[in-house]
Amino acid sequence: MAKKKNNEITIRSSAAEYLTYVAATGDDPQSFEMRYEDENIWLTQKMLATLYDVSIPAINQHIKRIFDDNELESSSVIKKYLITAADGKKYNTIHYNLQMIIAVGFKVNNERAVQFRKWANQIVKDYTIKGFAMDDERLKNGGSILTEQYFEEQLQRIREIRLSERKLLKLMLKASLRNIALSKIDCFNLTLIN
Repeated sequence: MAKKKNNEITIRSSAAEYLTYVAATGDDPQSFEMRYEDENIWLTQKMLATLYDVSIPAINQHIKRIFDDNELESSSVIKKYLITAADGKKYNTIHYNLQMIIAVGFKVNNERAVQFRKWANQIVKDYTIKGFAMDDERLKNGGSILTEQYFEEQLQRIREIRLSERKLLKLMLKASLRNIALSKIDCFNLTLIN
């Protein structure tokens, strides 16, 4: 779990909790502050290097390749935040959002990145097969993400699903009624022919 500092927001997301867990599972556990803002997680290149246990130049190389390959657009994954450094000065520092964090995780080739890819692939598999992915632990334990707005959003999604189910059932009913009507006509025609 990320520490709370200044106006940092405590993270309550499975992705953030996983990233925190991974960042602390090495021979030299380091912790870092993750920024959660605009329903996204933001990390600096240094944080990404710590997360994936590689050098900052390696992170730079992966980010450059991601942009060169047009995998992501810089305007949608970069945001600058004012950070106070150890010397007390404030610096405008580039942060990368969760899309970039994930993309880098698929480029890095080490044990920690493999662990990340296994986690990400399980989520994609669940979503592909079941049609949803659910973080049971987060839902059981609650936290800051389980706000009234969160539940309203979930209820709205359920209403939309139910509405589409009703439309499908109506179409199926109409098709069945047409089928019954056509069957009766066919039976009537067969009776007349005989």
